[in-house]
Amino acid sequence: MKRILTLATAIILLIGCSGSKTEKTVLSSDDALSSAPGFTLSDDLAEVKIGEDGKLLVFRNKKTGHNYAGGSSLWRMFYNTHEEKEMQIEPSENIPVVSQDGDVITIAYKGLCHREKSLNMDLTLTVALEDGGVRFGCIISNNEPHTIIRELQYPLVGDMSLPEGHKLLTTHTGGQIHDDAIDLIVNVNPKTLYMKPDQYFRQYDLQYPRHAASNCYAFVGEEDGLYFGSHDQSLQQTWHGLRAYPSAPGVFDRLEAGFYRYPNAMCGDTWTNNTSILKPYMGSWTETSHIYREWISTWWDKKDVPQWVKEMTGWQRIIFKHQYGEYLRRYTDLPGRINDCGKSVGCNTVLAFGWWSDGMDNGYPNYYIDETQGGEEAWKKAIADYRADGNRLVLYYNGRLVDRESDWYMKGNGKKAVNRDNTGAEFAEHYKFTGEGTTLGYYDTRTFSIANMANREWRDMLLEWADRAMSYGADAVFYDQLGVAEEFPNWDITGEFPVQDIYTGRYKAEALKEIRDHIKAIDPEFCLGTEWLSDCTSQFCDFVHIVEFTAEPYSFPEWFKYTFPEVIWSDRCLRDDTDVERRANNTLLKGLVNDIEIFRCRGLIDETPHYQGYLARINAIRHKYPELLLGAGRFVHMDGFTCSSDDIIARGYANGDRLAIVATTLQADGASGKISAPGYRFVECESIGDVRVRADGSKLTLGQNGITVLIFEK
Repeated sequence: MKRILTLATAIILLIGCSGSKTEKTVLSSDDALSSAPGFTLSDDLAEVKIGEDGKLLVFRNKKTGHNYAGGSSLWRMFYNTHEEKEMQIEPSENIPVVSQDGDVITIAYKGLCHREKSLNMDLTLTVALEDGGVRFGCIISNNEPHTIIRELQYPLVGDMSLPEGHKLLTTHTGGQIHDDAIDLIVNVNPKTLYMKPDQYFRQYDLQYPRHAASNCYAFVGEEDGLYFGSHDQSLQQTWHGLRAYPSAPGVFDRLEAGFYRYPNAMCGDTWTNNTSILKPYMGSWTETSHIYREWISTWWDKKDVPQWVKEMTGWQRIIFKHQYGEYLRRYTDLPGRINDCGKSVGCNTVLAFGWWSDGMDNGYPNYYIDETQGGEEAWKKAIADYRADGNRLVLYYNGRLVDRESDWYMKGNGKKAVNRDNTGAEFAEHYKFTGEGTTLGYYDTRTFSIANMANREWRDMLLEWADRAMSYGADAVFYDQLGVAEEFPNWDITGEFPVQDIYTGRYKAEALKEIRDHIKAIDPEFCLGTEWLSDCTSQFCDFVHIVEFTAEPYSFPEWFKYTFPEVIWSDRCLRDDTDVERRANNTLLKGLVNDIEIFRCRGLIDETPHYQGYLARINAIRHKYPELLLGAGRFVHMDGFTCSSDDIIARGYANGDRLAIVATTLQADGASGKISAPGYRFVECESIGDVRVRADGSKLTLGQNGITVLIFEK
């Protein structure tokens, strides 16, 4: 039976945009929200109720009875004219026609109002029940001359009520967990607040595919939670909307969560989106993984990686020549001291930076061979000699930077193939590496433009570089900075309003797919890597170099490892002899490979003897159980086993009939606990540090940063 809110229709016909605003109803409790007039969708798990004014009254987990919603508006919209660049259309100024047809509620705004002015803009929202969750859709039509609808924030769950103990799980850097969402949002970097209207709200900035490695986040408890997913195969840039609004001046305690999108709809345009999924669930955080993976598996295109990558413990990331001209290493060092350093820690791979004549972060995209070191012949020989000792060489290129002093930029088509801002000017990015003085870092920096990833000539060069890497005898090619959406996207200024490109993540994914297909057709064993972790780009790579820390207190790379166990990716920022045990243990515990970047790639690991000695012990364990602890092992978190102590961090890896449980503790006074793996029998263990394991593997006693690997068989 179809229901329509005829009263609202009558009001619209009578008052139009007279300036009257719907007063916000003060609802004192969940009972008041539940009993208010409105339209309800419900199944065994989810219940959603939309009020007669279009507000979200109820978003309930039917199993727990908890209502996350607080009776706030579902959306806000921003548009601009030539006179004013941002104007916010408030739901409170607009009265919808709300109707329900089966499992779909429609909220229709025919003609929006702003500042008592009627606009020829229509907004239609749909709320549909779907498999225990709710899908939110929208249609925007803009027929208002000389305007552009820039942004739609929808759906929004405002005045959120979280159950006790619920934490915020984001996919930032593959995963982060924050105990208090509001505390995270409110205590943002104070420098950014100078440029924001922070008296109105505080905001945590998180975009996909950039900071967020996957297009979802969640509020998670031990037994239930609420999942937010943007199931959008277009890969348009999407903001994970996390804000805190004040209940009183300066008291930011009203949580709001949703998604922000960028229609850029000018007069005559219609824009649609139907990809926002909100779903209450029962179980641990791993349920969010299952929800997201079920969707992404319908289009994800990950291929199996060669065995040598699965067995790779990591790489030495080394700069041969730096951007300011200093030779840190020579070609002849590759089969010499560099090889010796790798062998000392069980690492047989080098990621070679700065191997060309101009040096690191210099000369892109020409990459002229360094003739002063013997040219191409000497470089090929160094690679061949290094590989002859059982090693692998990964050759670096930057996938997006264009040096403004390079030949391609100065004499070729570089100026036609770079991103430009909303005025048509080139973006500039500065790299501020220094020597031992101050001039380079603060004044005489390298300046780059940003390659347009949709440009065919640039894409062809990426393919040529892969061919060149193969011709040198390398084992893989690495393209820096191709893993995520562009920070400086190209703007189209040919229309009435400038419009930014929101599909740069998709372009990079397409480029990586093209490279992958090209090299695999030539040599299936030749591999491809990139920097930045994102699901849309990692599907085409054999390995990924992470861009940020993975061992902070809030770091939770387990989310991405569990969701995408077939993706091989690294740690980062362990570059000296400080805090070695904890951070190296974290890499083994979480199933990451080592990015050995001593003194920011300017040194070798024999210059950090403590790190060198400890990493050798960690990798010895990996080499003893490569089928479990390296790329062939599937990260299972704690599926299939339990640990009785919350002070012990334990993670599992499965392959066939075998299970490896890696366990450590951060507690200063150590920890003890019992391990139970039903259906398995304990075989053996390998440990580092202060560790005691009962003979049957059922009990552990660990000193701080002690780590053990327990092997079980079915």
